[in-house]
Amino acid sequence: MIRLDKLLERSMLMDDAAWARHASPWSVYTRIPIFPVLLAAIWSHTALGWWALIPIGIVIAWILINPHAFPPPTTTDTWAAKATFGERVWLNRGEIPIPSGHARAAFVLSLVAGVGAPIALVAAYLNALGWTIAGAAICVLGKLWFCDRMVWLYEDMKDASPTYAGWVR
Repeated sequence: MIRLDKLLERSMLMDDAAWARHASPWSVYTRIPIFPVLLAAIWSHTALGWWALIPIGIVIAWILINPHAFPPPTTTDTWAAKATFGERVWLNRGEIPIPSGHARAAFVLSLVAGVGAPIALVAAYLNALGWTIAGAAICVLGKLWFCDRMVWLYEDMKDASPTYAGWVR
């Protein structure tokens, strides 16, 4: 069975070097506004017409480039790095199982973010401000809570594998 999360990881060309770079706070914190910026780019179609595909394309390009854009951090004992490490642990749950409480929480928070995204995307296209903001808030807050939960997951799992423990510098 194909997992969406693994498909997304592969589509972004995430190897060990990319994950090390993505652990940079610059990478993590510049990803947070990506979805609202994408919504603004979509919203602009009323003013720009087909030209709106340019800012939309730029945002999509940044989504793909971002994990590779910054050097690895000098220290990885940060919230941002641990959120990234937890995400790697989450993606690897088929190889090294994670506690069921973390699995449930991650699934629910992914679902929350996943519910907000299409609401915001459709609303941005329709230029419905209230729905765009509501959907964006649900999506971004769900993703941030997911990231915070990934820090907790990493802290609980860092000793489950020498590889996991080795990520911290």
